[in-house]
Amino acid sequence: MTTLASTHLPLPLHRRGKVRDVYEVDAERLLIVATDRVSAFDVVMRETVPFKGAVLTQLTAWWLSQLEGRVEHHMLASTAPEIVEAIPALAGMEAQLVGRAMLCRRTSVFPVECVMRGFIAGSAWKEYRASGTLAGEALPPGLRESERLAVPVFSPATKAESGHDENITIRQMAATLGDDVTRTLERLAREIYRFGQTIAEPRGILIADTKFEFGASGGRIVLIDEVLTPDSSRFWPADRYAPGGPQQSFDKQPLRDYLDAERLAGRWNGESPPPPLPPEVVSATSARYLDAYARLTGNTLDLNELT
Repeated sequence: MTTLASTHLPLPLHRRGKVRDVYEVDAERLLIVATDRVSAFDVVMRETVPFKGAVLTQLTAWWLSQLEGRVEHHMLASTAPEIVEAIPALAGMEAQLVGRAMLCRRTSVFPVECVMRGFIAGSAWKEYRASGTLAGEALPPGLRESERLAVPVFSPATKAESGHDENITIRQMAATLGDDVTRTLERLAREIYRFGQTIAEPRGILIADTKFEFGASGGRIVLIDEVLTPDSSRFWPADRYAPGGPQQSFDKQPLRDYLDAERLAGRWNGESPPPPLPPEVVSATSARYLDAYARLTGNTLDLNELT
């Protein structure tokens, strides 16, 4: 597969993020294209990762189809023929669309990440180790790193265009969005996370934590952005799970491990520009994404089916 670092489509560019290029179609619709760019430690790498954009888009599309009837979402189309039919100006641009583009309904985005944590890891473990709390709320004493929580925790965070998101309390979230919206978003986040767990765990993946985004459209709350992907979630292989320390993951772990080694060796200062990535790190990262897709959906990613 030819990788894609950047798109150039005959539509107004709404924004270009670390991974996604977002275009304005009209007042009601956006086109979201997931490139093969990859970032780690808030730095975008020079190299691209084969199939990464397609995995993120098609896995999101698969989850949204599973969630049909459970939650309203923003997806209108996720195959190139459907998108070109809806946007004739994109005829001839299929190479930039196949597998990686999603036509979506526009919404007014709530400025809060709705994070669900079923296991204590990452920033949650860092806070708990320091204060025994998560987002300011006390947790039971004696938890080990990566331990499963008795009840999943809803842990909102502020959205950040660059750098790390910041964990906030539900009270702080309600001060921004109001009590009713906050309660609804928490309920939906819990329901989607619970549903995702029921599918993922029998297929060998523990969803340690994940984040959802929501927007408002026509007075209704809509699930938006990517859903239960290796970029928006912490996926662990169930057969290797061992609480008491960090876990292996189905995402950019080979990339993170390589960058950590470069930093420890003094060959990288942790900032841009990043060090060049060896081909084996790129291929190992790509394999992790494809493996997660295959385990969850039960199918290998076949882009020919999307043309």
